[in-house]
Amino acid sequence: MRYPAATRLPLVEDLHGHRVPDPYRWLEDPHDPATRAWQAAQDRLWRDSAAGLPLRERFAARLTELAATGLVTAPVWRGARRFHLSQSAGQEHPVLSLDDQVILDPMRLDPSGLTTLDDWQPDLDGRLLAYQLSRRGDERADLYVMDLGTGRVVDGPVGGCRYSPVAWLPGAAGFLYVRFRQGVYLHRLGEPDDVQVFSRGAVPYGLLIDASGRWLTISAGTRTGNDIWLADLCTCSARRPELRVVQEGLEAGTAAAVGHDGRLYLLTDQGAPRRRLCVADPAAPDAWKELIPEDPEAVLGAFTVLDGDRLLVSRTRHAISEIGVHDAVSGTRLATVPMPGSGTVTSLTSRPGGGHEAWFGYTDAVTPAEVWRYDAREERAVRWAAAPGHVPLPGVESRHVEYRSADGTLVRMVVSALPGRQGPRPAILTGYGGFGLPLTPGYAADSRAWVEAGGVLAIAGLRGGGEEGEAWHRDGMLDRKQNVFDDFVAAAERLVADGWTTPDRLAVWGESNGGLLVGAAMTQRPGLFAAVVCSAGLLDMVRYERSGLGASWTAEYGSAGDPGQLPWLLGYSPYHHVRDGVDYPATLFTVSGADSRVDPMHARKMCAALQQATSGDRPILLRHEPDVGHGARAASRSITLAADILAFVADRTGLTAPA
Repeated sequence: MRYPAATRLPLVEDLHGHRVPDPYRWLEDPHDPATRAWQAAQDRLWRDSAAGLPLRERFAARLTELAATGLVTAPVWRGARRFHLSQSAGQEHPVLSLDDQVILDPMRLDPSGLTTLDDWQPDLDGRLLAYQLSRRGDERADLYVMDLGTGRVVDGPVGGCRYSPVAWLPGAAGFLYVRFRQGVYLHRLGEPDDVQVFSRGAVPYGLLIDASGRWLTISAGTRTGNDIWLADLCTCSARRPELRVVQEGLEAGTAAAVGHDGRLYLLTDQGAPRRRLCVADPAAPDAWKELIPEDPEAVLGAFTVLDGDRLLVSRTRHAISEIGVHDAVSGTRLATVPMPGSGTVTSLTSRPGGGHEAWFGYTDAVTPAEVWRYDAREERAVRWAAAPGHVPLPGVESRHVEYRSADGTLVRMVVSALPGRQGPRPAILTGYGGFGLPLTPGYAADSRAWVEAGGVLAIAGLRGGGEEGEAWHRDGMLDRKQNVFDDFVAAAERLVADGWTTPDRLAVWGESNGGLLVGAAMTQRPGLFAAVVCSAGLLDMVRYERSGLGASWTAEYGSAGDPGQLPWLLGYSPYHHVRDGVDYPATLFTVSGADSRVDPMHARKMCAALQQATSGDRPILLRHEPDVGHGARAASRSITLAADILAFVADRTGLTAPA
């Protein structure tokens, strides 16, 4: 394969005594004519290569069928008014409904499909709706306000609201919101100038007002967790809230909220890596009392308070969800909510003023998103809303596999395949391993399509994620990031040892932080994999913090500007570990031109380096898509991307024809 020419610069920097080469620095500038020409040539190369992938159209057709299940989310209540998202077959984006009537459809706002609904929040009475729209994938949302009685937009746009929490004030005269990494601002409806009411610098912020409109909680991120304050809006104004400390200066992550029963609830990993639930009197918010202790084997997640002193608490036990019923006064566990299967609880809601009902979203590998209703009086759960579409699904077997990483740590993965088949098969291994985010079971059209076609799918719960709590996260961040890559390589070796696959039939696929994962794996163990798919990946860890949202991730990875931390990053940075003369796996980089989180320059530089260095004939390709970003996109675009990836992997691992 003849690759586009890419000039190698003799650029070597001295950083804290380390000689750091960067021969493709010029590819960082997307507007440079040389970069544009190189990208155009890569686009042609991808189009020509993709046209020859035998299963591309078959995967696209099956993915379209599998995506027809749609989705539905648990309801959000404001009095008797019920809000929820849904997406049916043929809809490019989820739509927002009020009492089953669509009130916001992104396709009506923009038929091109390039506008997404990023977030929404009704006011305390359900009369007004604040909603955030972003365009062309940039995720830099504008916030608008809709009068739900007339359907008219009555305020906005308010800029700078990147997935901002919105806390409506009583009477709906205005709300508090977060300008991205700047602080908390007060917006009065109809007034042009917003007022900053709180700031602790360029950190992430949290914001909440309870259902009564009285108690305001504000949180600000720190390098080791967050600080939290509470204000009583009955005794002070939202413009100048009198904040009292709930938590400050602790190495802990805590979420705080005042329940309808008037107690301050605190979900925290302070002294409990798998989290515990505490309570306090809002009048003395720093005097906590433990209500539900840490479970030694399960990570505590969401909770909601019901009438009759009942408290529902969700947990994940080795990545499988459960919901416990507790006494809200003593914390005693009274019962367990019957679950539909071994899957994931995606949300847990109840009415703001309490009640005997709760709703939870549920999904697993064979169950598209659905909603269940739990009745505390009857002590039973029933399906409340199924996925809008129905797709016949063949049986799939999933096995939970335990294995040891390089340092002896026990790690778990789930391996899924069609039953009754023996011997090595084409396989995809994926993982994430970062930011405390767990990989839990869930329905995905691309996963189903791959397994149905005869492939094996393995999902590894790596350190750095949240599968086993905060200690598991911390054991895969900063100077311990190599643990994540060791866990992933050990998972691949276990798949081979158990006979699921062989190195010439094994692909790895990772996105974002998972893209860093597969980039490190392929440079550290190139002979272990036949193919690599790196989607929106971080790959130049020396310069990652100079673009996108990189500057906000130094608490996770470290900073190249710190002489003590640069060696961590250089130790695994994929771009800096590409070596000439190595037969690298077939590699497909996928990037979105408007990605405002991970700059596409990572993939451009890594692609050029690999194309120059590889000694084999396996292709190194770059799939570039303009006008979309890191997050949500139109359904048809998601299907096309997934079909391209699966067809590429099938071609390189020997999967010949779907069953």
